[in-house]
Amino acid sequence: MQITRRGFLGGAVAGALGGAGLYELVDRLTQAPKRPLAAPPPAGLAAEQHVIDLRTVHSEGVEVIVPPLHSEVVTAKLDVADLRRAQRDLEDALRELDGRFAPNPAGLAVTVAWGLPYFERYVPAQWQAHRPHDRRADASALLPPRRFPSDPHDTILESNDVAIFLRIDDARKLLFDGLGFLKTTSIRRGFAGGGFEGGQGLPKQMAVAAGVPGADLIPDGSELFLGFTSTQKSGLGPRLIANHETLGYVDVRGGYFRHGTHMHLSHIAEDLEAWYLNFDFDERVLTVFRPGMTNVRQGAQTVPQGPEHVSTEHQVKHQFRTTGRFGHSASIQSTSRLLQDFVATDGSVYPKGTAIPQRADFNTLDNPFAWTATPGRDKFKAEAAAGVHFVVFNPSSDDFARNRLAMDGHLPDGTKLELPPRGRAQGINSVLTTTHRQNFLVPPRRHRSFPLAEL
Repeated sequence: MQITRRGFLGGAVAGALGGAGLYELVDRLTQAPKRPLAAPPPAGLAAEQHVIDLRTVHSEGVEVIVPPLHSEVVTAKLDVADLRRAQRDLEDALRELDGRFAPNPAGLAVTVAWGLPYFERYVPAQWQAHRPHDRRADASALLPPRRFPSDPHDTILESNDVAIFLRIDDARKLLFDGLGFLKTTSIRRGFAGGGFEGGQGLPKQMAVAAGVPGADLIPDGSELFLGFTSTQKSGLGPRLIANHETLGYVDVRGGYFRHGTHMHLSHIAEDLEAWYLNFDFDERVLTVFRPGMTNVRQGAQTVPQGPEHVSTEHQVKHQFRTTGRFGHSASIQSTSRLLQDFVATDGSVYPKGTAIPQRADFNTLDNPFAWTATPGRDKFKAEAAAGVHFVVFNPSSDDFARNRLAMDGHLPDGTKLELPPRGRAQGINSVLTTTHRQNFLVPPRRHRSFPLAEL
């Protein structure tokens, strides 16, 4: 299916989806704001595409970033005869959006990310000359996707050329005309939050409306299906920390990709019945966070995850030796938090324990996508299913892989915490099933349209 301005989020795409269907509830269940127009574009926009301004609130005494209510990812492959013309056409369309909407969820936040197949097929020589280099891995900052120990053997490793990530507070259709060179491969839709001001959050409302098994067990007000808040401000990377260059993990060489980052995209199915019926609240706490947490109030959703609460690699090992299990957050923190204070080249100070990844994941009822060009391969089903489209920004593919391996008990010093890959004692892996994965590079805003094509 070709992407056209009417087909990008409406028109042909809406026809393929049979209309927005269940996702229109996102608008009906919340009071969507009017989209404010931006100041004169593109002046004033951040150099980074992935950085957007989000408001904060306090939840159970913890400062929390309020996620966009509605998110959508469109993946595509290219059919381009004139690369430079395509570059101009896409940039013109993006600038039109810059001019119409503020770059935040109340307007429209757009991030264009490019897969390794694009760079290797369309601009191979330029990619070799300019690709960011991961110093720790001694490899490209953008690597092919891989399966991890707890992934099923049939997790699909995707090969899209481009992914367009949209974060908005209402799901009204936009127009994006004349981009026939983009051949849609999937549309992924979802939601998060909506309950911080009281009442039921969107995850419970949407899951109940769809009749998803276990939906009635989701706590009212929950930000995500699994019942805990994941956007504590101190648990997410600060504004620029995930840039390639900020922590020195990546050499941006000549600087073409300075202010860029890496994006991982995956779809993960979630078994809500198994989560809520097999794990009582206390076990859900120690599974999501760490063993030994006894001071969490029954029914709490927002648990502090600041630098002072970070588990070290030594503590994770000790917890495993004494309890036979490890927590999801604790194991990942051994690789996702700074081990010492760090001063960036711009003078920004990042204290020990600061988070590096910037999560932007959102729940979904897609099974596994809202629409796919390859329904057989993707095992597409029309009925709704609980899941999460996992989107996260890291400095590089290797940095993401280190975090993901730690989730499976593979710690930075090479220690392997021996548990079955999907065992109950291994974090939340027993209720998660990853169906698809791919890595992308997010160029800086100035090179967001067909990076390197002008060279």
